[in-house]
Amino acid sequence: MAEHTSSSITVEAAPAAVMGVISDFARYPEWTGEVKEAEVVSRDGEGRAEQVRLLLDAGAIKDEHTLAYEWVGAHEVRWSLVKSQMLRSLDGVYRLEPLSGDRTEVTYQLTVDVKIPMLGMIKRKAEKVIIDRALDGLKARVESGGSAPAAEG
Repeated sequence: MAEHTSSSITVEAAPAAVMGVISDFARYPEWTGEVKEAEVVSRDGEGRAEQVRLLLDAGAIKDEHTLAYEWVGAHEVRWSLVKSQMLRSLDGVYRLEPLSGDRTEVTYQLTVDVKIPMLGMIKRKAEKVIIDRALDGLKARVESGGSAPAAEG
């Protein structure tokens, strides 16, 4: 089984607000850093994203890929790679744990495998950078009320 990288952060918002930002793929370029474009390709029967095409620029990893999403209850979403030019696999999960006082612990777990040879240590470091940037961006976005449409200016 492939090794994965995982990290957690506490967000000052209820799980529904956090999941609202996570599920708003069109706005990913506004807060994720690495995602330059995001397009929902298909939706499930409940209107949630089922497949999403992402244009990623994460320094050493530049790629256009499609991910399949699985929504597990109200507090978890998983994804896996459908197609990619550079990646062999990309599996991840956001798990939300409600805390007292409308706070949420968000855990992000990620496993990436690239088609080009890369030392495991370098892959883990890249995963850690992606996770930390995503969690920091998610926290900032949610806590600033980012699920509402951005003001034009």
